Amino acid sequence: MNSKEIIKKAQDSLKEQFEIIEEIRDYNQEKVLEAFFDNKVAPEHFYTVSGYGHDDLGREILDKVYAQVFKAQKAIVRIHFASGTHTLACALFGNLKSGDKLLSIAGTPYDTMQEVIGTMGDEETKRSSLIGNGVIYDEIPLINDSEIDFEGIENKVDCSTTMVLIQRSKGYSTRKSLTIETIEKICKIVKSKNPNCICFVDNCYGEFVDKREPLEVGADLIGGSLIKNPGGGIVEAGGYIAGKALYVDRSANRLTAPGIGSEGGAMFNQHRLIFQGLFMAPSVVCDAVKGAVLASKIFDEIGYESYPKYYEKRTDIIQNITFGKPELLEQFCRTIQSLSPINAYVTPIPEHIPGYEDKVIMAGGTFIEGSTIELSADGPMREPYVAYMQGGLTYSHVKIALRKFLDKINQL
Repeated sequence: MNSKEIIKKAQDSLKEQFEIIEEIRDYNQEKVLEAFFDNKVAPEHFYTVSGYGHDDLGREILDKVYAQVFKAQKAIVRIHFASGTHTLACALFGNLKSGDKLLSIAGTPYDTMQEVIGTMGDEETKRSSLIGNGVIYDEIPLINDSEIDFEGIENKVDCSTTMVLIQRSKGYSTRKSLTIETIEKICKIVKSKNPNCICFVDNCYGEFVDKREPLEVGADLIGGSLIKNPGGGIVEAGGYIAGKALYVDRSANRLTAPGIGSEGGAMFNQHRLIFQGLFMAPSVVCDAVKGAVLASKIFDEIGYESYPKYYEKRTDIIQNITFGKPELLEQFCRTIQSLSPINAYVTPIPEHIPGYEDKVIMAGGTFIEGSTIELSADGPMREPYVAYMQGGLTYSHVKIALRKFLDKINQL
């Protein structure tokens, strides 16, 4: 059977899963549309101000739209967040002070967050970290490196726990990403042990994959990147934080300065793109999820371990494929790069990336540098040599890339 036939057969068997994904898309699209209606978004909200950025009506309405979409008391949506990690760091540093305790409940966070916390990095990095600033840190290991330890959460959370960090997506690990139902269970346990503990969810890669978001199931604060799901593939930079007003205000003070908070910061004519990206996001995320499900089905059929399985409920846009050999991981990433709209002629090679311990190979010929809602693939050069495929602005692009990779491995 050739690659086209393999993909056609896989697609035909996935009709039921695709219908579920499309129904989630339609639900989220209507939710976003209603937020635009209710906040009377108009062309004047695309205009910008300069200098200090005071009295920016578009920025104010943008925050309100995001707050409504994510069921938050308040939101701050800014291009000034340099990355998802920076966004999360503002939330952490804004809400934690010396002597406060942070508990990661899904094992060790991904590499760049470990540097923010202070468990990794050189001496100067650690000095600037949470631990370096007097925050107490602990984490609850996963059971068998894959499952949340709910009993461990019950035992660890107490009146001294200021915040729990809940990482929704797996990062560079082989654990399961956390479903909304799992996040809900975690929040209930935490609040039963300490009602004042802040449940903070790293929502990167998870927006619009389900009908509900973490704030609807007990989380107090969420954060994410605009060059991932909610940016719809067109936003050039930035991030968002949403949740209870007090915690969002504290985060804003960390992004700008105490006394300025969310009231300052010129947006440099980016309002329209951020509004439009949010409007497009449910459909773009839908295509990315469908592409991930197709990849899961295909790799399962040709004998590679892949997670999540094609028949399992999705909570993020990431598909991990275990190749077992460095050569196959490199070949997969190079195939993705060769079929990217930008820099298709470039050959990815493993390299040291700031914030990561191992060399990492990255494929991403994207319109927005580092955008992971666009089709990309990467992975650390360590056993078991897992590729993390994510994104895809269009389902057809993912399909083409998978077909070409099948052709490549058939030649090996």
